[in-house]
Amino acid sequence: MSDAVKNRYDFILFYDVQDGNPNGDPDAGNLPRIDAETGMGLVTDVCLKRKIRNYVQLKREEKSGYDIFIKEKAVLNLLIAEAHDNDRVKSLDKKADKTSTAKTIMCEKYYDVRTFGAVMSTGENAGQVRGPVQITFSRSIDPIVSLEHSITRMAVATEKEAENQGGDNRTMGRKYTVPYGLYRTHGFISANLAAQTGFSEEDLELFWESLENMFEHDHSAARGMMSVRKIIIFKHDSTLGNAPAHKLFELVPNPELIDKSKPARAFNDYESIKIPESSELPSGVTVIVVE
Repeated sequence: MSDAVKNRYDFILFYDVQDGNPNGDPDAGNLPRIDAETGMGLVTDVCLKRKIRNYVQLKREEKSGYDIFIKEKAVLNLLIAEAHDNDRVKSLDKKADKTSTAKTIMCEKYYDVRTFGAVMSTGENAGQVRGPVQITFSRSIDPIVSLEHSITRMAVATEKEAENQGGDNRTMGRKYTVPYGLYRTHGFISANLAAQTGFSEEDLELFWESLENMFEHDHSAARGMMSVRKIIIFKHDSTLGNAPAHKLFELVPNPELIDKSKPARAFNDYESIKIPESSELPSGVTVIVVE
């Protein structure tokens, strides 16, 4: 792998959903997540990380060092135990050394561990890893409306259901959608933590690619049309950074609706997202835009 990332990055991600549920809340009957006080839509960081993990699996499935720790049907303690079965760990005597070496092996093997971090002390102890890449909850630019739709399936699951319906064989259900929502999320990449986990320049390029394409292989009837609209990346010249993240984020205001008398139903209903001019940027910070 290439050398660990040496620059700090902060970034803003804009994406939208049309006629879909971007992130259902299991505590609310799978309704789209919403801020009850403001009506703004919410999407968890975990939801986005899942999509990034899935893209990495598709892209680098056969390449060593790019396995995924948190994946469907995984038994995490068994994967941690595999690290402890490595000869590098078995050759050590001290428990602390075994834990530290097992942690290193997990970072080397699993892309998501060295990217997002992981708690690996639930079985044989491989410690805890703070990942260099962190993502906030997404919040919609404007309040969203959650719609409930009745849907019909012209079939039943069991013979008993068919008998109860006298052969009508219909199943009623519900689907929840957001007509349209434009969401914004913030992210941070720490060069210091990248050095600790081995998060490399190659890993970083894959992360940007995954962020840009994470919805392209995640389409489903439930999620409707979801698209990444813009990624604004602030690259710092130094490891520690040249400006506070919040001040950089403030240089990119939320876009305004062109016609405030009507609700948004498409990305083009908003004004263009503002990109900071070089003269507005603090010294030592450059901006990279992914459309």
